[in-house]
Amino acid sequence: MSLGSTVFVLISAILVLLMTPGLAFFYGGLVSKKNVVNTMFLVFIMTGMVALMWVIFGYGFSFVGNGAFIGDFKHFFLSGIDLNSLQPSKIPTGVYMLFQMMFAIITPGLFIGAIVGRTKLKFILLFIFVWSIVVYYPMVHMVWSSTGFLAKMGTLDFAGGTVIHINAGVTAFVLAKLIGKRLNYGKPFQAYSVPLVLIGTTLLWIGWYGFNAGSALAMNDVAMQAAVTTTVATGASMMTWFFLDVIFNKQASLMGVCTGTLCGLVGITPATGFVTVAGSFWIGIIATIASFAFINYVKPRIGLDDTLDAFGCHGISGMVGSIATGLFASKLANPSIADNGLFYGGGFHQVGVQLIATCFTIVFVAIAAYVIAKVIGLITPMRATKEEEIKGMDLVDHGEMADDSVHTE
Repeated sequence: MSLGSTVFVLISAILVLLMTPGLAFFYGGLVSKKNVVNTMFLVFIMTGMVALMWVIFGYGFSFVGNGAFIGDFKHFFLSGIDLNSLQPSKIPTGVYMLFQMMFAIITPGLFIGAIVGRTKLKFILLFIFVWSIVVYYPMVHMVWSSTGFLAKMGTLDFAGGTVIHINAGVTAFVLAKLIGKRLNYGKPFQAYSVPLVLIGTTLLWIGWYGFNAGSALAMNDVAMQAAVTTTVATGASMMTWFFLDVIFNKQASLMGVCTGTLCGLVGITPATGFVTVAGSFWIGIIATIASFAFINYVKPRIGLDDTLDAFGCHGISGMVGSIATGLFASKLANPSIADNGLFYGGGFHQVGVQLIATCFTIVFVAIAAYVIAKVIGLITPMRATKEEEIKGMDLVDHGEMADDSVHTE
C-alpha cells in the first residue's frame, strides 16, 4: 500500500463530499425564498440515500465484473469484495470505493436545480433511485471500468465529463421539459441570498480539487497537473463570464461570476489530467462562451425552464469539455494516453472518439431519463399542484422555511 497516495485519495474523497453541501448552498441561494429549504433538502438528502445505495449494490454494479455495459449484481453490501485489496495505484479498494461514492452522491444533486419549486418530493426521490441503477451505474461502468465499452474504445474522461456532467445535464433537460414551466415562468424573482451563492461556489471550487486532482488516484505528477489545470481553467472561465456580462448585460454580476466559475470547473473536468496549462486556459474560455450563449440566448428561444441552469452549465460545458479533450489532450501532460489530441499533432482520432462518447451519452441518458420519468409518473405525480407551487415547497413538503418573511404570491 502507498501510504501517501492512500491519504491523498481519502482526503480527496472528503473534499468531494464537501461539494454536496456546497451545491446545496449554491442552489439554495439562487431560488426564491419559499423554496430554499426544499432545494437544499433535495441536494443534501443524497448524502444519505445515495451513499446507502452505493454500498448495497452501486459499487458492484459500477466496478465489479467483466460486462461491457454494467457490472455484477451479486455484491450486496459489498459482500465478496476485499476492501483491503490494492488498486493499481496501490490504494486500498475500500478507499477507492469511498472516493467513487462521493461522485455518485453529488451527481443527482446537480439536476435538482432544473426543477426546483415545482416537483413532488416522492417523485424525485423515486426517480433518483431508479435513475442511479439504470443510468448512473452503467455510465460509470462503461467509461471507468476497464471492461466498459466506452473505455475500451479509448474515451478520455479524467473526472466525469460524460459520467457526471453531461449525464446530469441531459437528465436536467429531460425533467425540465416533462415537468413543464413554473407558474411564474418569465417573471423575474428575487434570489434568496447572493452571499449563499458565493459560499456555495467557494465550497464547490475547493471540493473540486478532490474531484479532479483526486481522480489521479495517487500522489503524483498527474494529480499536480490536474490541480493546476483546474485552477487555470476556472480562472479563465470566471473572467470570461465577467467580460461577457459587462459587454452584453452592461453590469458585472456576482451571480454571473459564480456561474462562470462553475462552467470552468465543469468544462475542465474530463480533460484536467490530460491537457497542458495552455489547453486548460482555452477550454475554460470556450466552455464559458458556449454556456453563456445557451443560457442567455438559446434557452429563452426554446422555452426551456431550467430554473438554475443545470443543463446550461453542466450539460453544455460538459459537452464542450468532453469534445475539447480530443483537441487538447497531450502526452506532455500525461504520457499514459494513447494519442495526442488534434492540436498536439494526434490527428482526428481522439476527437472522433470523444464525439462518439459524447453523443452516445446524450442519447442514452435522454432516452433512459425520459422512460424512467414517464413510468414513475404513472405511479406518483411528477408535478406539484398549482396551490402547492404558490404556497412554496418548503411549507408543503417540510413545514420549515428559511426565514420568517416567506409569503405566497
